[in-house]
Amino acid sequence: MSNERHVGIVGTGIYLPKQKLSAKAIAKATQGVWTEDAVKEKLGIKEIYIPSKEDGTQEMAVHAARDALARTNIDPTSIDVIISIGEEWKEYPLTTSALYVQDKIGAINAWGIDVQNRCSTGVSALKMAKAMLMSDDDIDTIMLVGGYRNGDFVDFKDKHMSMMYNLSAGAGALILKRNYGKNLLLGSHIIADGSLSRTAGVEIGGTVNPINKKNIDYAYKSLKLMEPEKMKARLNEVSITNWFSCIDQALEKSNLTREAIDYLAILHIKRSGHLGMLKELGLTEDQTIYLEDYGHIGQVDQILSLHLGLERGKIKDGSVVCMIAAGIGYVWGASIVKWGEAS
Repeated sequence: MSNERHVGIVGTGIYLPKQKLSAKAIAKATQGVWTEDAVKEKLGIKEIYIPSKEDGTQEMAVHAARDALARTNIDPTSIDVIISIGEEWKEYPLTTSALYVQDKIGAINAWGIDVQNRCSTGVSALKMAKAMLMSDDDIDTIMLVGGYRNGDFVDFKDKHMSMMYNLSAGAGALILKRNYGKNLLLGSHIIADGSLSRTAGVEIGGTVNPINKKNIDYAYKSLKLMEPEKMKARLNEVSITNWFSCIDQALEKSNLTREAIDYLAILHIKRSGHLGMLKELGLTEDQTIYLEDYGHIGQVDQILSLHLGLERGKIKDGSVVCMIAAGIGYVWGASIVKWGEAS
C-alpha cells in the first residue's frame, strides 16, 4: 500500500474555550423542565464549553490550526489547500473563514474554500479532500479546520430543543498529506435527505425573516426545530438505517467489515443512542470516547474524538477507526481510517 497512491492523516489540533456550563446550570436554564440528573444521564451532558467574546468561530479555528502545526511540525507554507469546516455563525458574515486562517498561520501558498454540511461537514470534507489529493498533482497537503459556537442560538426554555442542549464551543484541525505512508484515510460514504432541509435552523436573520427592532431579542435565540413533528417522524423512519448504511458502505469501500472496527469516533448524542450504536456494532465503551465532558462541538466532534483517542491510547498502530457524523438538513456520513504504518 505504501507504494500506491494514498492519503494519510499527519495529525490534529484542538482548541477549547476556558469557560464551561455545567449540567446543573443547563437544568436551571430549562426552568425546571429538565433536572440535573436527567441532563447528565438521559442527555449525556456533564458540561459544555462556552465561548468568550474573543472566541469567535474563525479565531478559534486559527488556534486549532496553530495547535495542529505545532504538533505535526508541518511548515504552513507547505499547505496547498485549506478547507474550512467551520460554521456560518462567525465574526463577520460573508467573510471567508479558510482565507482568514490562511493569513493568520502564514500558509501563503495555500488557496482556501469554505464548505458547509452542518455537523457532518468534517466527514464530508474528508471525502472531498481525499478526492482532491488523489486526483490533483498540484495538491500535496490539505488542512481541514473550523470553529463552532452555534450554542449561542439555543433557547433552553424551548422544550423542543433538548436535542441541542449539548451544543458546545471549540475548534479542530486535521492535516492530510498524499502518500504520507501511514494513518490512511480509506473509504467514506455520505447520505442526504433534502426533505428535512428546513425542518431545523435559525428562524430569524435571513432574507425571509430579517432581524428588526421587534424581533431582535428573540432573533439571537432562534435556532429551533421549525417543523419538529415532521423532523422527528422522518428521523425515526430513516436515521438509523442511513447511519449504518454509511458505515457499511464506507467499510466496503475500505475492503473491511464491521468486525474490523477498533474505535468509533462518534459525535455527541444522547446516552441511549450512543450505547445503542456501540451495541449494534459489537463494540464496548472502551472502544470509543463518550463526549459527555465536552458536549457537541458540531463538525469538530470526530476530530476531537480522534485526538482524544490517540492521547488516551485507545487508538494504536493498526487500529481501524470509524468516524461518523450527522447534520441537520439532513446528512449522515462515515469515514474509515487505518492508523499506523501503511502495509
